[in-house]
Amino acid sequence: MTCYASSALSLEVVWTDRAKARLRQLREYIALDNPAAADAVAKGLLLRSKQLETAPRSGRRVPEYGRDDIRELFERPYRIVYALLSDRVDVIAVMHYRQLLPRDVEDLDDSVARC
Repeated sequence: MTCYASSALSLEVVWTDRAKARLRQLREYIALDNPAAADAVAKGLLLRSKQLETAPRSGRRVPEYGRDDIRELFERPYRIVYALLSDRVDVIAVMHYRQLLPRDVEDLDDSVARC
């Protein structure tokens, strides 16, 4: 079984439920002070993740995990952490770059399996 995306022309990018919930939380928090900025941040993160449809390996390996299938894109000041699967890309977390990642990648999202 291949744990990471092939060189297909286009892959589906799926935001996991946990990642979607975190995006909503970020947007709601920012909206307390600036609703327009909140919308811009959310839109920017979603647009940035779309590049994974055609360039799934464009993000770097997440150094904390040392796995080729767990990668990240930056949309400052946020990290978009994603998992390369054989048929799609799963966005598993979105977080501020100063936040520490959990020790185990599976704590980011239950859907991440060990390859």
